[in-house]
Amino acid sequence: QVQLVASGGGSVQAGGSLTLSCERSGIEYSHFRYYCMAWFRQAPGKEREGVATIDGNGRTTYSESVKGRFTISKDNGAHDLSLQMISLKPEDTAMYYCAAENLVPCTVTGDAPVRWADFGYGGPGTQVTVFS
Repeated sequence: QVQLVASGGGSVQAGGSLTLSCERSGIEYSHFRYYCMAWFRQAPGKEREGVATIDGNGRTTYSESVKGRFTISKDNGAHDLSLQMISLKPEDTAMYYCAAENLVPCTVTGDAPVRWADFGYGGPGTQVTVFS
């Protein structure tokens, strides 16, 4: 079974930082070389929202709520996906998920932001809790 499993979550004080990783199973990461890859999050009682995307050319987009604080990146050699988060706020508390799909456009902004349902590759999330 092909899965992308998010890891690296934890509990941090507001202002702190975390780096999430996206680990694959059942497939080589090179399969996703030209795919849209994304991070989503879901807080209790809220819908899952896209926070960042990176496309096959390395172009990135961010939601307004995380812009300037989160950085999505992909190791071009191993194609491992990560999300570096700094200046964390209590409102960043959520379950975080990674996903991949052959999608165009690959963006969390504008009139056609990506949705979790658009992605065929995903899996279990990792909990991020930010306390004040």
